[in-house]
Amino acid sequence: MNLSIKTLGLALGIIALSIAPFQAQQEEISRTNTNLFRQLGTEIPTPNVYRTASGAPGHEYWQQQVDYDMRITLDDNTQRIDGSEVITYTNNSPDELRYLWLQLDQNVRAKASDSHKIRESEWSDSESFRTVRKLEPTFDGGFNIESVKDESGRALSYTIINTMMRVDLPRSLKSGSQYKFSVSWWYNINNRMEIGGRSGYEHFEENDNYLYTIAQFFPRLAVYSDNEGWQNKQFLGSGEFTVCFGDYRVAITVPSDHIVASTGELINPKTVLTSKQRKRFELAKTTTDHPVVIVTEEEARETEKTKEKGLKTWIFSADNVRDFGFATSRKFIWDAMVVPVGKYRPMAMSFYPKEGN
Repeated sequence: MNLSIKTLGLALGIIALSIAPFQAQQEEISRTNTNLFRQLGTEIPTPNVYRTASGAPGHEYWQQQVDYDMRITLDDNTQRIDGSEVITYTNNSPDELRYLWLQLDQNVRAKASDSHKIRESEWSDSESFRTVRKLEPTFDGGFNIESVKDESGRALSYTIINTMMRVDLPRSLKSGSQYKFSVSWWYNINNRMEIGGRSGYEHFEENDNYLYTIAQFFPRLAVYSDNEGWQNKQFLGSGEFTVCFGDYRVAITVPSDHIVASTGELINPKTVLTSKQRKRFELAKTTTDHPVVIVTEEEARETEKTKEKGLKTWIFSADNVRDFGFATSRKFIWDAMVVPVGKYRPMAMSFYPKEGN
């Protein structure tokens, strides 16, 4: 009888031990302040010389600058992008840096991407081994890095870890110094109508034409900050990026009958636009009360019917921006106008196919 009581006591003790962490977890959850108007004292960086308690920049605030000079070619026959870039990294931090981290966002679409593993881990009662096989990625996506070199053309050591790449510097980059290096790459553009994503192409079977909306297309520097150091978290397909401010000069080569929409300002309109398009474009720069149509729907419909074999290079410049994207198609209708904002006169432009008109 005594043995049974001891055994029962031991069992109850084990149950109590197993319940205790759960109870503690529940108590911890209940003590968490979930009020939307709660104070954020424990969730924001400690005030220092770089950032004040109000969130404003401190008297020694800094941020890194990254400038890009890129050459991009889009192959409309193979749906592929080839690119090269010269990156100038300015170390405005007080720290010496021994390496740089770059984001390889396109690697989220690589066959070995962790994003596929996350999706495959979700299992419902209706799944079968046949549907599991369909979940295996078939699109051959992701960056193919061809070279990483210093300014003199010597190869730099680098390590790719899924969507991040670490470039080792031959010597530490001191505070206030710049480092210039180059990266060459290519990747296959995804069909965003099939596998999703903000970036990719849409195929229009009527005249076998493509519309490309291209983002996350170049290896770009991760942020280095005083409160986190390198922000080198892996990209799994959702979420927003922290990226550096910088100046961009991007030359985009596409089929000669394409119209390109892009971040920044077109700096070679004479070489890529017809005389009629240039006149309309110049008119749009002085028009504030209505959109000026630069490429009409009728003109876009005619362009869709034939495919020119030549190429054109559109060159864009953007100063002090955080990122860069572009879109291109022979299907584009294009309108533009000026929208005054204080002393500035930015242009608002729309690019869309007839299906969107």
